[in-house]
Amino acid sequence: ERARYQHDVDKVMVQLRLEDGDGSGRGSINWFAVHCTSMNNTNQLISSDNKGAASLLMEEWARRSRAQAPAQGSEFVAAFAQANVGDSSPNTEGAFCTDSGLPCEMNTSTCNRRSELCNGRGPGWPDHFQSTRIIAERQLAKAKQLYNDASTELRGGLDFRHMYVDMSSVSLDARNASGNATTCKPALGYSFAAGTTDGPGAFDFTQGSTSGNPFWDTISHLLRDPTQEQIECQHPKPVLLDTGEMNVPGPWQPSVVSVQILRIGQLLVVGVPAEFTTMAGRRLRNAVREAFGAKMKVVISGLSNAYSSYVTTFEEYQVQRYEGASTLYGPHTLAAYLQLYRQLATAMASGEEVPEGPAPPDLSEKIPSFVAPVVTDSIPKGAHYGGIVMDVRQRVFRAGDVVSATFHSACPRNNRRPGGTFLTVERKLEPGRKNTTSLNSIVSSLTSNTRGRGRKEKYTQELDTQEGWEVVHDDSDW
Repeated sequence: ERARYQHDVDKVMVQLRLEDGDGSGRGSINWFAVHCTSMNNTNQLISSDNKGAASLLMEEWARRSRAQAPAQGSEFVAAFAQANVGDSSPNTEGAFCTDSGLPCEMNTSTCNRRSELCNGRGPGWPDHFQSTRIIAERQLAKAKQLYNDASTELRGGLDFRHMYVDMSSVSLDARNASGNATTCKPALGYSFAAGTTDGPGAFDFTQGSTSGNPFWDTISHLLRDPTQEQIECQHPKPVLLDTGEMNVPGPWQPSVVSVQILRIGQLLVVGVPAEFTTMAGRRLRNAVREAFGAKMKVVISGLSNAYSSYVTTFEEYQVQRYEGASTLYGPHTLAAYLQLYRQLATAMASGEEVPEGPAPPDLSEKIPSFVAPVVTDSIPKGAHYGGIVMDVRQRVFRAGDVVSATFHSACPRNNRRPGGTFLTVERKLEPGRKNTTSLNSIVSSLTSNTRGRGRKEKYTQELDTQEGWEVVHDDSDW
C-alpha cells in the first residue's frame, strides 16, 4: 500500500475557483492537510495560524490584482480548508530537545524519557510568527497557481447525503473487518496525555505506550473505572480516560456524530467529524470513489459538523502513538467510517435516501463555564474610553513597518462583536473621497492588559513583529 504513494503525507491541494455570471472572481476554497500549529503552545493570543494567514494574503492578492478583482462592491473570500490532517505537521524542521538541542528520540518523541522537552521546529524557528508566515506563503503560492490555472468547469448536479451515527456501537460487515468486529465506547489512551511534538504533554507519559501505569491507573480510575468489556474492546490501547462512560455534567466525548458527502458536479466533498491521518484519509477517498462508481474527484473536509478527536488506520492504532491513543472508538474506528461512507456514496450514486439516524444530544444547557464574568470596567480619572494612551509615532510607513497605538478600552468580553472586528485600519484619502478600510496583515494583534486594583484594561499594539499591525504593501500614504 505504501508503494502506491510517493510521499508519507499528502502534498496535493485541491481548489475551487468561484466566479459570478460575468466571470469575475468571487472567491476560492481549497483543501490541504496541514495542522494549524505553526504558533506553538507558548502563544497566548487567539490565532487562526497558518491557514488564517494564507486566507488573508490570498484575499489581499485578489483585491490588488485586476485580473482577479471581484465586481465592485463585493468581497473576495478565500477559504483554506482542512483535510486529512491527523499526522501532518507544519513544523517541518523536525523535533528537537529543548535542553540539549539534539533530535528527540524517534519512537517515543522524548528527551531523557520526558515528552515535554521534545518540540517541533517550524521553518522560521525560533520565531513562530515567521514559521506561520512561511507555511502560509507556501499554501498561498500553490493556491494562486491553481486559481490562475483552473480550467475544469464543474458541471452536473448538486447533491448531498447526511446521517447521524452512534459510533460507539457500529457492527462491521465482512468487507470491512474480520470476525464479529464492532466499535467501542469512546476512550483515550495513555499516549494521549503525552501530546505530540507540536504540543507536548507532561509528567511521565510517552507516545507509544501500550501498557498502563499503576499510579496513573489509580488516578484515572477515581474518575471512572473502565469495564473489562471496554478494556478488551479498546486493546491494545491502555485506557487512561474512559470518556464514553463519563456523563457528568454531560458526555465527555461524543458518541453520536455526523457523516456527510456533498456533490458539486464532478467533485465529492467528504465531511468527516475528526482528524483522519494521511493513510486513513487515503483509504477513505479510495473507498468513496470506488463506491460511487464514476470518475469523480474526492476531497476530505476535515473537522466537519462535530469533533471526535483522531482516526488512524488499524495498523497505526496498534502502535499507540498520540493519534492512535486519541482514536476514540477502538481499533476498528476507520473500518466503521469506511463502511458508513461507502453507504452514503452508494446511495448518492443510485439516487437512494439514507436513514437520518439518532439525533445527537443537546448539550447547550449543560456546558459549564469557568471564566469569571466581567465585574466592572474602569479607566484613569479624567480619561475616556477610546482615548489615546500612546499614539502612532510616525506618519509614513513602508512595507514591513509595524503600526502601533494604545487606547483606553473596556474588556473585550463585554462585547465579542460577532460579525465585526476589534481593530480597523483605514487609509486616509484626499477630501471628498471615502476612507478605505484594510486589515490584511498576517501580523496583526490585539492585546488586553489589566493593571492596578479593579479592571483597567487597554488595547495595546505591541512594538514588535509579534504583536501589532504590519504594513503589507509599500504605499507612501499609509
